[in-house]
Amino acid sequence: MFARVFALLPLALLASAQSCSSENQYCCNSVQTVSQVTQILPGLSTVFANVAANTPLGLVCSPLSVIGVAGNSCTQQTVCCENNNFNGLINVGCTPINANL
Repeated sequence: MFARVFALLPLALLASAQSCSSENQYCCNSVQTVSQVTQILPGLSTVFANVAANTPLGLVCSPLSVIGVAGNSCTQQTVCCENNNFNGLINVGCTPINANL
């Protein structure tokens, strides 16, 4: 059973990355969960009160479309963020993607 799950996982990740529109692709300094961020910065707990504790957050992000200009590249975590964006400081609902696909 586990072998089937692990065999299909790369296909699911590929489909997920391909379905991420270019405006939702970011290069983030780090990706943490809501619970990890609110432990470090308790003042943000009210901001994320209605967000699940295990929701991934992209921290200090730049759009990949900007990174690709003038030969820049993402040396941190490339992610697809489908939800709220607070001017790149915090992006909600980010999942890692392989930008080389």
